[in-house]
Amino acid sequence: MSLTLETAQSIIADALAAGQQHGFKPLTVVVLDAGGHVIAAARQDGASNNRFEIAQGKAYGALALGMGSRAIMERAEQQAYFIAAATATLGGRLIPVPGGVLVRDQDGAIKGAVGISGDSSDNDESAASTAIEAAGLTAQVD
Repeated sequence: MSLTLETAQSIIADALAAGQQHGFKPLTVVVLDAGGHVIAAARQDGASNNRFEIAQGKAYGALALGMGSRAIMERAEQQAYFIAAATATLGGRLIPVPGGVLVRDQDGAIKGAVGISGDSSDNDESAASTAIEAAGLTAQVD
């Protein structure tokens, strides 16, 4: 079973609340199902343009490579040619910086991914992880 719209909307609300609580810049949150399809997305007032595409790329890349975008960044530092080739293969939809977090259920199965963009990559990742865990799911950043 994939993520439901209700769960996706809950993750978005909790991510935006975490951002506000910590004083983050306006965020854009995208929740994808395990197949990489958008379930739900939200952009806070004041978020800069193209944040949706960046957030989606963080989440989509995490799903495509089966690892959080923090791990993708680390891999890019070690294997730049591989990440460049993967980005090209995915039509440019891979953003190799933190903020793309895999969503796993209690059995470890991938249910989808959350991508956030708007503040520092570390803060984006923190808001995503906090929201995923609040939904009773497991956040995988690496």
